[in-house]
Amino acid sequence: MVENVYVLPDNLPVPEDDGACRHLPGIELPSVPLLATTGEMIDVASLPGLTVLYCFPRTGRPGVPNPEGWDLIPGARGCTPQACSFRDHFQELQQFDARVFGFSTQTPEVQQELVERLHLPFSLLSDEHLTFVQALRLPTFTVEGMTLVKRLTLIVESGKIIKVFYPIFPPDKHVNEVLAWLAQR
Repeated sequence: MVENVYVLPDNLPVPEDDGACRHLPGIELPSVPLLATTGEMIDVASLPGLTVLYCFPRTGRPGVPNPEGWDLIPGARGCTPQACSFRDHFQELQQFDARVFGFSTQTPEVQQELVERLHLPFSLLSDEHLTFVQALRLPTFTVEGMTLVKRLTLIVESGKIIKVFYPIFPPDKHVNEVLAWLAQR
């Protein structure tokens, strides 16, 4: 059955904190240039100022079924609604002088389709070879042969991780947590 990728179904399992991100706050990002949907290479470690890097497993596409059992994996479902929420609150994020990037292990071509379909005002960064994921020891899971990053958000200031949101649920409301944190900072 093909699901509506824009809507979160009821009764999704809630992800639990497995401790997989406890090592991240306070560390300096490794220099790992990532291909952006703009075609340029972005090294988040070298960016000055504030960067919001929201990480998601994979985007669904209208008319294409999700992997078998996708909705049963805690935290898997919701990448498109999450991207839409960051898009819809992009101007608010800009008020904090924050760069915004989405991040996944999907190919740049898959990510480019999402940027165009959803009219995202920010780039997505591809780590299809898992270089950044492995360097930071980000939590992942595997489904249908794909290694996917678990949903988390890194707030980076001049190359240093200053805040980690993990686990994230529900993904379509997470941008509100980010905005609240930035406002009280």
